[in-house]
Amino acid sequence: MGDADLTLTVTEIDLSDCWCGTELAEVERDLAALPGVDSAHLDRTRSVAHVRYDPALTDRRGIAATLAGRGYGCVCVDCPDSCCQPGHPAVDPADAAPDADGGHQGHEDHEGHGDAHAGHGAAMVRDMFRRFLVCAVLTVPIVLYSPIGHSVGFTADPPFGLPMAWFGLILGTPVVLWGGWIFISSAWRSLRQGEVTMMTLIATGILVAYVYSVFATFAGAEDVFFEAAAMLTTLSLIGHWLEMRSRYATGRAVEALLSLAPPTARVRRDGTETEVPLEQVVTGDVVVVRPGEKVPVDGTVLDGASHVDESMISGEPLPVAKTAGSPVVGGTINTTGAFTFTATAVGADTALARIVAMVRNAQASKAPAQRLADTAGKYIVYLALGSGIVTFLAWALIGDEGVGFAITAAVSAVVIACPDALALATPTAITVGVGQGARGGVLFKNATALEATAAIDTVVFDKTGTLTEGKPSVTDVVPVPGVDEETVLRLAARADQPSQHPLATAIVGAAEERGWTVEPPSAFDSVPGYGVTATVDDRRVLLGNARLLEREGVAVQALVAQADRLAADGKTAMYVAADGKPLGLVAVADTVRASARAAVAELHHDGVTAVMLTGDRAATARAVARGVGVDEVISDVLPGDKAERIETLQRGGAKVAMVGDGVNDAPALARAEVGIAIGAGTDVAVETADVVLVRDDPADVAYALRIARAVRRKIKQNLFWAAIYNLLAIPVAAGALYPSLGLVLRPEWAALLMSASTIIVTFNALLLRRMDPRRRAAPSAA
Repeated sequence: MGDADLTLTVTEIDLSDCWCGTELAEVERDLAALPGVDSAHLDRTRSVAHVRYDPALTDRRGIAATLAGRGYGCVCVDCPDSCCQPGHPAVDPADAAPDADGGHQGHEDHEGHGDAHAGHGAAMVRDMFRRFLVCAVLTVPIVLYSPIGHSVGFTADPPFGLPMAWFGLILGTPVVLWGGWIFISSAWRSLRQGEVTMMTLIATGILVAYVYSVFATFAGAEDVFFEAAAMLTTLSLIGHWLEMRSRYATGRAVEALLSLAPPTARVRRDGTETEVPLEQVVTGDVVVVRPGEKVPVDGTVLDGASHVDESMISGEPLPVAKTAGSPVVGGTINTTGAFTFTATAVGADTALARIVAMVRNAQASKAPAQRLADTAGKYIVYLALGSGIVTFLAWALIGDEGVGFAITAAVSAVVIACPDALALATPTAITVGVGQGARGGVLFKNATALEATAAIDTVVFDKTGTLTEGKPSVTDVVPVPGVDEETVLRLAARADQPSQHPLATAIVGAAEERGWTVEPPSAFDSVPGYGVTATVDDRRVLLGNARLLEREGVAVQALVAQADRLAADGKTAMYVAADGKPLGLVAVADTVRASARAAVAELHHDGVTAVMLTGDRAATARAVARGVGVDEVISDVLPGDKAERIETLQRGGAKVAMVGDGVNDAPALARAEVGIAIGAGTDVAVETADVVLVRDDPADVAYALRIARAVRRKIKQNLFWAAIYNLLAIPVAAGALYPSLGLVLRPEWAALLMSASTIIVTFNALLLRRMDPRRRAAPSAA
């Protein structure tokens, strides 16, 4: 991160009075264009924006005031990039800016880490439904006393002797001006900014029918369209209610994650157990967990023993044994035992909070396909308005059906065009897909990573810690004639004592298991890709591969055959030399993960090539490769050359995902199209990666690819449906089939079809929830 980035602040903006997907696209562009704003990303499934800005040029109050001036209510909360999510203790309720329109409260209640920003969305959905109910009650009598009612056998006259036109005006006016205010005000906001949205189309249809009917009523004409204006308003309200209800439902996977943490924790302070709100737990607190209770925060077991159900975090179906020193994760469930633990991470630093933040950020990010859809949606609005004008002029000037028919066809053509489906085609699929991935222990960092994962055809696994357990142990000590095993192992252990490499840990551990004290060498130097050199009791010791000894001029011929034999068994043989003479070999083996072969088999089933990348010599690498079934082995690779090997595969046309867990994997993770980090890997690997696997299970790589491909299919299906719908719907609504078939689509039915198209797109995305992360042969969500 550059110095300039350090001065930027992120604010989370919870929008109200923002009713449709196309309008949200305009809001996002407006926010990004504000002075001092570096970037703006809007989660359309929640109507929540994250704006990154320079506090020297603007602040959240200024942003809120700008939005208020454009007719939007909002709550703005400053928060760090890493935890700018609702419900975090890091979000201070006192910092909540006053609502721009004075009608909302700030973040005053974080109990249970609830989603504080869910309130506006739920309130907007309730308001929409309330307006629908009132408008429906008023619309039914308008329709019954209109020509539509007459056509179904209702022939009664309006009450009180009122003419039909005046009866429609009295009941239709509150429907249009109160019920339809959502659409009219939204359209007016957009027009003030020189933009048009889907709301412009609905408002145009409602107002054209209503205003024409008002003039006709006062002129004494009977040919009015109050029933069309009222039905258009009412059906648009119920359609948008269903759409918004579905849209906000797509984030339920994250809401489920947010609900995992308990609202309180039992802590032991000064020898007394006290139940405190979760937000008051601090690092270092001793927390007491009884049978059946949830673990409130992350920590390390102090005393006691139990088994903890971690399936909601890691996906592991069996409870995990916990004893003193074992890590525990907030949100997991204790089973039968009781224990105390020391809190090591609270608030935004817990694993659960980091997972929620990562999923929220991914859902809010914009995929490349969305930018194209936004542009297309904007032009569809213009196309719809133009088609309405052309339709009216054509029927009014050329046809002989009268002005009333011309208005009906024009309003239908304007209303039926639905860019909202186009605007929501991508974000709904991404939101559901990211949430479903989290359910299976796969975390996508952003929508771009999700889209890139879908295109992967080659997966490269780092061997150590990814396909293997990463916990090697010494299996053989082979001395040369005249040297004993103890001398070889002692010198190797002391030379490797300062090293943090897993192989070094195995060698030092083998010496300690024999009861030896392993003193550090008087001098130590690590040679990446070769081994180490050290001074032990005034002897210059070499420990590493054959290249190290050859570089130092030490003959290795006497040990090559034995090293080859060990390598053929999948063991890593390290040469030991002292004072320029070879002493022997120390062989270390790493256990292959139980799921490694299944992981590779699943990739093969999905048509993906599996490659193993390792610094081991070829014979050792081939032995491991035979056990897991990879297609290609790249061995003898120095740590600094891993990224270059990835690039070589890419030059051959492969779309590469790199799977690793160590610091030396970070350059390769960054170089690949998609970097995938095993969740228990180093922080550097996790930060560099695009996808994080919560579990230490390489089999989840295939699930990540399946989720990404399913999301891509859904996006394509949704975009295709939205495009085809508009292509077919506009001519039909304009009356193209009336001369030959006598078919005309009234505005109210056009409004219903418009809403139905958006609901279909959202429902299609929700089908992704059928994918079961625990079933390897998951059914297609297509």
